[in-house]
Amino acid sequence: MLILSRKIDQKIRIGDDITLTIIDVKGDQVKIGVEAPGNVKVYRQEVFDAIQSENKAANQISVESLKNLFKK
Repeated sequence: MLILSRKIDQKIRIGDDITLTIIDVKGDQVKIGVEAPGNVKVYRQEVFDAIQSENKAANQISVESLKNLFKK
């Protein structure tokens, strides 16, 4: 893990097209602006984890359950 120190209005570049900007620091909270192309998905970690969990649960539907959906 790379650890960087930045001050308000300073930036971090990731690759050629992603920029993180430190917007504000108050106590233990940091506000970060993210500039990225529209095809790059940006999530908070807890949202990403929830999406992954939901996707995993959806993939664990049994074949029998699917068969029951199509019974007449």
